[in-house]
Amino acid sequence: MVSKTDLEKENRELHQQLEMFQMIFESINNGALVTDVNGIVTHFNKPYGQFLGINPEEQVGKHCTASVENSRMHIVAKTGVAEINHSHRIKGQSMVVQRIPIKKDGKVIAVFGQVMFKDVKDVSKLAKKLCMLESKVKLYEEELINLRSTRYTFESIIGESDAMIRIKNEALKAAGNKLPVLITGESGTGKELFAQAIHQASPRKVYPFVRINCAAIPRDLLESELFGYERGAFTGARSGGKPGKIELANHGTLFLDEIGDLPLEMQPKLLRVLEEKEFERVGGTSVLKSDFRLIAATNQNLEKAISERLFRKDLFYRLNVIPVKIPPLRDRVEDIIPIVNHLLRQMAAEMAMTDIRLEDEVGRILLNFDWPGNVRELSNVLERTVASTEGDTITCENLPYYLNRLKVRDEPRESSNIKDVQAGAEKKIILSMLETTGFNKTEAAKKLGIHRTLLYKKMKKHAIQYKH
Repeated sequence: MVSKTDLEKENRELHQQLEMFQMIFESINNGALVTDVNGIVTHFNKPYGQFLGINPEEQVGKHCTASVENSRMHIVAKTGVAEINHSHRIKGQSMVVQRIPIKKDGKVIAVFGQVMFKDVKDVSKLAKKLCMLESKVKLYEEELINLRSTRYTFESIIGESDAMIRIKNEALKAAGNKLPVLITGESGTGKELFAQAIHQASPRKVYPFVRINCAAIPRDLLESELFGYERGAFTGARSGGKPGKIELANHGTLFLDEIGDLPLEMQPKLLRVLEEKEFERVGGTSVLKSDFRLIAATNQNLEKAISERLFRKDLFYRLNVIPVKIPPLRDRVEDIIPIVNHLLRQMAAEMAMTDIRLEDEVGRILLNFDWPGNVRELSNVLERTVASTEGDTITCENLPYYLNRLKVRDEPRESSNIKDVQAGAEKKIILSMLETTGFNKTEAAKKLGIHRTLLYKKMKKHAIQYKH
């Protein structure tokens, strides 16, 4: 027999358990109710009563349709099929609810109903947040991969010339503040390398380095890339919208490459973002904020573009707070061999070679060339040369034809001007190529690896006469 004490203990435990279930039911924030198999309300919590403006206790015993407008609890009781995240309209307001049949021995004995979102708009807001977070995660993953594979720092910038040491010091100082930086220099001088180095040396290095090339994106898509867009902003837009580069660069660095190609109509919009640090998505009405550091780069003469009314003066002054001008390779010849050695070490490591060496004559040829494409061209030439080299020593014969013709027969005199030596060597190779091709300018330019227009300019520069 069960003692009276045991029964009292069991009753207390059941009462405590029932009280806990009741507290849980009352704590369901957006509202909940329970009906029996006939749709009669058996439980109705206070949050639901407060939301609907009715007394929850008075609803018990009523049919669900008398308590809740458009209720389907009784229908779910009959079908036994749950309705998850269904739209439910009450008092002209759309909500999101779920109705779940409670079964015992395979038969429905009750139905549990719960309000998931009091307003359908809340679902849309949550979807937008999730979409934005998904886009951010995707971009961060891409940026993390990029940073791991090309994590440029100031140690990555090779150069022993006074000019490069001075520029690196200026850029290093710029890394310590959050003012805009404008990096200028010819194509191939390493402008993005400097931009990444500044970012990596700044307090923002733990946040994204977001890049966008103003010349590579069609002008009609550039605005949405920069500012992002809302759902349905234009044909082909993502259903959930998309955050722009400015938004994704929050707390980090936004790098605008080829800023000189930014369309004129976009320039005042960028200026406003730089001044206010706030913007709106395309097709949106909400004002968003982003705390980013801007680094811009161009190989164009922006002051000339201003005089031609192709670039806004006020934007130029806003960008050019800290100017960093990278000199071309021909103006820092003493950096050529250190850069060559650095690149060859990298290539040797990638090819599992111990070392790749240069013949002395090859070094002199590289020093005497003008390098119009700067470090990018030098890197390209070395890659092509190493690919055609048998063994670990690069000879003159391994060099591209237009460089192989540029052999230095005699060492330049100690008093020779290096620019004069370069100019003389360039004139010789152009004349030689023209003679080889029978003064076919198109063919000569092709063999020299330059555009025909550039060949004409160099012929004019060196006073080389045209022949027909």
